Amino acid sequence: MQERSSVAELVTSLRAELNRYSPGGKLPSSRALVERFRVSPVTVSRAIAQLAAEGLVTTRPGSGAFRAEPRAALPAPGDTSWQEVSLSGDGGPEVVPRTVDASGVLVTLAAPPPGVIEFNGGYLHASLQPERALSAALARAGRRPGAWSRPPTDGLPELRSWFAREIGPAVSAADVLITAGGQGALATALRALAPPGAPVLVESPTYPGMLAAARATGLRPVPVPMDADGVRPELLADAFRATGARVFVTQPLFQNPTGATLAPARRPEVLAIARAAGAFVVEDDFARRLVHDDSGPLPAPLAADDPDGTVVHVCSLTKVTSPSLRVGALAARGPVLERLRAIQVVDSFFVPRPLQEAALELVGSPSWGRHLAAVSAELGRRRTTMAAALAGELPELTLPHLPAGGGSLWLRLPGGGAGAGADEPAVVSAALRASVAVAPGRPYFCAEPPAGHVRLSFAGVSGAAEIAEGVRRLRTAFDSLLEG
Repeated sequence: MQERSSVAELVTSLRAELNRYSPGGKLPSSRALVERFRVSPVTVSRAIAQLAAEGLVTTRPGSGAFRAEPRAALPAPGDTSWQEVSLSGDGGPEVVPRTVDASGVLVTLAAPPPGVIEFNGGYLHASLQPERALSAALARAGRRPGAWSRPPTDGLPELRSWFAREIGPAVSAADVLITAGGQGALATALRALAPPGAPVLVESPTYPGMLAAARATGLRPVPVPMDADGVRPELLADAFRATGARVFVTQPLFQNPTGATLAPARRPEVLAIARAAGAFVVEDDFARRLVHDDSGPLPAPLAADDPDGTVVHVCSLTKVTSPSLRVGALAARGPVLERLRAIQVVDSFFVPRPLQEAALELVGSPSWGRHLAAVSAELGRRRTTMAAALAGELPELTLPHLPAGGGSLWLRLPGGGAGAGADEPAVVSAALRASVAVAPGRPYFCAEPPAGHVRLSFAGVSGAAEIAEGVRRLRTAFDSLLEG
């Protein structure tokens, strides 16, 4: 059983038993709970911490856990209906309505109930995360002199230099800002590059978190179709002419959700089109370290071939390490760098120094290269396993592209044609009833989708056995829809 499931079950059991104890009464010792529930001491510790956070127990170092005093009744809720008017944005024609819809992101962040296989995950499974190396790096970072002092607002110089070397020889440490992960960097870039109400060109389909960030900023995402070789340059040029947009957001390597990589011939063409339009290209290079071991040599980032500052580059360590190591980078050249810097300082001051120090320790350790190699090999195996299982169990699903990087497969639902996306809710619901969670395709489109899709993660599960079982459950889900 996964640790998270064990903690949740233990919390439920202990919560149900609290009425046995009077306020201030002592709960059984951690050792007793370990023996009784046959769980680890870590699970007991986390469960007690959860109950303490809920205000149901109190803990005293060296004494144990005790039932908390009953909480006073909550006051009657006030009248918040006035907020509907205030938040509506109906303040005249100059006001740009904003929507903040995080549903597409929450699909990959919310934990499903225990027993449900997570094909909807957005991060590496715990078994693929370098937990020991991270713990060791954080311990070493904590012993560094000044580890808890205020860092430079742009980030630690050594970490900026490391990211600059990773991006390419044309980028220097002075061009890099350390950010709190890739999502925050994307949001900062969008705010810096376009005013509210402006159009922003995006690949179609594309990452829901970017669409949510754009809309929350008041921008209007405009789709540009793509194929197996990435965004289609002729349609990109048409979109710039039709909209007057000054920003194009792209994931040129192992794109989310399709897994496509921008073809070599298209790379200079895309940059030339953006330069002709006087526009920026936001390069979200999120999956470079999620390459599979059979991919062959990787193309350099677009930023590496961009002396004129057209590209604003975003990258992060989060995807290949842990959801909680939220350390990334923004790289840019020219006046836009100062605007990016100012927005980041206003929003968050700086990324916490202990995280930056831990990131430096991690990428500088011998275990870093071993971790990347292990993830590369395992992701390649899992991709092949899932593709083969789907071909055998669910041949009606279409896999347009077998990716050479990333952690998921993008599948077209049977039926085809416009409006087929209406089948997605039924598929997602049937899958959940069969105890497997999948990500619907609709949130990946900023306009009407051409067909129904689902995105299945092979990175967020425990391994080949769980992949096979998850696909078997999907078969059951599809059969239930056919019978209905």
